[in-house]
Amino acid sequence: MITRRQSVAAVVGGVKVGGGAPIVVQSMTNTDTADVESTVAQVRSLARAGSELVRVTVNTEEAAAAVPHIRERLDRESVKVPLIGDFHFNGHKLLKAHPACAEALAKYRINPGNVGRGSKRDPQFAEMIEVACQYKKPIRIGVNWGSLDSELLTRMMDENNSLPNPRTANEVMRSAVVESCLQSARRAEELGQPHDAIVLSAKVSGVQDLIAIYSDLASRCDYPLHVGLTEAGMGSKGIVASTAGIGVLLQRGIGDTIRVSLTPEPNGDRTQEVIVAQEILQTMGLRSFVPMVIACPGCGRTTSTYFQELAKSIQSHIRHRMPEWRKSYEGVEMMNVAVMGCVVNGPGESKHANIGISLPGTGERPVAPVYEDGEKTVTLKGDHIAEEFQQLVEAYVARKYPRRETASASQN
Repeated sequence: MITRRQSVAAVVGGVKVGGGAPIVVQSMTNTDTADVESTVAQVRSLARAGSELVRVTVNTEEAAAAVPHIRERLDRESVKVPLIGDFHFNGHKLLKAHPACAEALAKYRINPGNVGRGSKRDPQFAEMIEVACQYKKPIRIGVNWGSLDSELLTRMMDENNSLPNPRTANEVMRSAVVESCLQSARRAEELGQPHDAIVLSAKVSGVQDLIAIYSDLASRCDYPLHVGLTEAGMGSKGIVASTAGIGVLLQRGIGDTIRVSLTPEPNGDRTQEVIVAQEILQTMGLRSFVPMVIACPGCGRTTSTYFQELAKSIQSHIRHRMPEWRKSYEGVEMMNVAVMGCVVNGPGESKHANIGISLPGTGERPVAPVYEDGEKTVTLKGDHIAEEFQQLVEAYVARKYPRRETASASQN
């Protein structure tokens, strides 16, 4: 049992972050926000995949002007996911110049490393906090070591060098990231931002740095923490690095909302990072999003690719059906489905699942017993096992999980 760190609760567009609420999954668009059509399409896709907060870049006059139209379009389509504005360098100007944008966004992300230089930093930071207070919007103080406040880092490095036993440069950098978060949060409160309307993040690209920084930050404040590895990378490297860093912190009870920042393949599907974030939380037993598909890795007993194809087919089918199942059935996300490839572990794993199928391995009889809640119910044969098993999964869901009242009412 993981004991969650205690934090205050911030409410972002109706979504509770921290305060013991379920850990929130979020993502970010990579479209040009000024392109309303493509941004709406990607936000819709991310929300359908399960992103509970979606961040959009607000970097130009055109992007800021587009935000209220994006919000309006999403509302018309009943896509209620809150939008977070990601501001760098000129956020103070854009929020002041575009009140409709300030109103439409559910939260503002402020990077203290690039909100302003020298004497401009505090006034420009204050302008953003003033708008947040005016529209009663929460903020995220989002420090990133790639844009860390250079004045703060230089001062801390100089102070460290004067010590009899100075720390390493990397240790000072970690401390500077934490200090930037905490000092900015304190300043926001001095300017009127409520304590429970501040979320912190401290993004770095090294797993050990991430763990050390967030562990320090968590011990020194009770703000909700947004956790993620920045610039995690592509493909398996990005997934493994993000899982390693986020997983350790979650196991320590640290993290109220997470993002897996994956570099997509060219023209790749942005929703992959949402799915990975959900799977991290689900495999750790912290939340359930979709039925889990258990499948064996295959071996010399399974020289056919049929069971791999069926496992992929069933997993895709479940992902596709889950938005509708979630609306219609209570608890369906807790279901376990087993797709196994031979008689060694196949029947046993299938019996442990809610519904499972044990396919024939090399040289085994060409039959596939199906088990539901530990009992064998039918044996499938022939060329349509995949379609027939999908139908059995559909029937199991309809039979075993109670209908939601809202779904029943909408059909009357």
